[in-house]
Amino acid sequence: MTSTVNDEINNRTKVGTVTGGQPTPHVQVAIIGTGMSGIGVAIKLKKAKVNDFVLLERAGEVGGTWRDNTYPGAACDVMSLLYVYSFAQKSDWGANFATRQELFDYLVEIADRYGVRRHVKFHHEVLGAQWDEKLRRWNIQTSQGNYTAQVLVAGTGYLSDPKLPDVPGFADFQGKVMHSSKWDHDYDLKGRKVAVIGTGASAIQFVPAIQPEVGHMDLYQRTAPWIMPKPVKANKGLHGWALKNFPGYRAFRRGFNKHGREILMFLFSRPALAEKAVGAQALKHLAKSVPDESLRARLTPNFAVACKRLLFSNNWYPAIQSDNVSIIDGEITKVTANGIVGSDGKEREVDAIILGTGFLATKRPIAAQLTGAGGVTLEEHWDAGGMKAFRGSTVPGFPNLFLMLGPNTTLGHSSQSLMIEAQVNYVVEAVKTINKRGLASVEVQPEAVEAYNAVIEKNLVGTAWDPQTCNSWYVDSTGRNPSLWPAKVSTFEKGTKKFDVQAYQVATSAGAEKHANVQA
Repeated sequence: MTSTVNDEINNRTKVGTVTGGQPTPHVQVAIIGTGMSGIGVAIKLKKAKVNDFVLLERAGEVGGTWRDNTYPGAACDVMSLLYVYSFAQKSDWGANFATRQELFDYLVEIADRYGVRRHVKFHHEVLGAQWDEKLRRWNIQTSQGNYTAQVLVAGTGYLSDPKLPDVPGFADFQGKVMHSSKWDHDYDLKGRKVAVIGTGASAIQFVPAIQPEVGHMDLYQRTAPWIMPKPVKANKGLHGWALKNFPGYRAFRRGFNKHGREILMFLFSRPALAEKAVGAQALKHLAKSVPDESLRARLTPNFAVACKRLLFSNNWYPAIQSDNVSIIDGEITKVTANGIVGSDGKEREVDAIILGTGFLATKRPIAAQLTGAGGVTLEEHWDAGGMKAFRGSTVPGFPNLFLMLGPNTTLGHSSQSLMIEAQVNYVVEAVKTINKRGLASVEVQPEAVEAYNAVIEKNLVGTAWDPQTCNSWYVDSTGRNPSLWPAKVSTFEKGTKKFDVQAYQVATSAGAEKHANVQA
């Protein structure tokens, strides 16, 4: 029964043509992106014996954010044993915190080991995708041709599209401008006058790396971040040997780190306690690193611990106290042909501007390209009702669409890879349910989304990420926090262990009526 229904759906969708009379390739699952999310979905689909899928990648290699972010000093601030798939662990990390190159190499190796690469269409940037209500499929346009798919997985995440400052004059600047995620390694910084805008997670890594090389650096700081020392240790000696030779030891270390980080969730949900436990350590690190009282005051954060991302570095404070660095507080007001004007009204000439301004976390560009039922884009849907999803994955009006690292899946206390793997499981369980039951489509019910998000917003109240008390990049223009997951990772893992089809409207064949509340 199941194979007959799905064969009928596939046969009906494969007859479409494009300009020139060539058949439009059809797959059951189309995945946008080949970062940790996309690769993970592909591997788990193969393990579930679902091989009719394609990954659409705009670049020429896999790797996602770890492919794109090649800026000097790029590294992970989560222990490497935890920043991997649980089913594909790695033992030969050079240290307990992986470098960018190690993480990129890991993803490339995993894609090859599990046979993912042959499913990838490189240099295929997705330009748009529309849901076909009659045929129950997604029509997808890429820079190299069209595809159709029963299920569409958006694995673009929230760290793929740079956020640029809304400041006048950038077009007039005669020097070099680059975002940290689009680093130009051909541009020689040696002896240059450089301006860095931003003091977040990227800047805290590339500033110490380039500071010895530049002639002078103007560091524009709106708010000073909370910074903890980074306990970097090489994986050598008995410890390194045990990691490579005893899987049980590696599993213990991974589990200890995973569950230990849940304690941070407990602390961050109680800001006063976090201030005493975590904030005190960060301020001790600041006091030890910055002897000048006046400068130390300028580098002391003016917001609650973890309201914005907690950073880890041993070389940030030494770098920004160097003689060739000037710290400039406040907003920048405009960019001129030769430099930047700060909030003090002074123009400072520079040769290059480096943007450490983060990404469009609460305004996903992919949302404008996805058109659901009734011709409404995901961007329009979210603009009207807020950026919400069920289990961070599904949205009413967008059947068979699954978002990886969608709303309220960002972590402020643990490894993002854990959330990715939980969502991977949810997506693949959904596909297995579709195949087992012979379904044409699944669409989450609005009531399920509202109930799910009501719990999230309730859990945010009183935490370090409460939008009523914390203004950060986690918060959108309406004052909501559609970014953070305000609970333990294990809670999210439990909720995504199985596909809760009872929360969805389903259709059993192309063109059929949808039915609600199908019981699992």
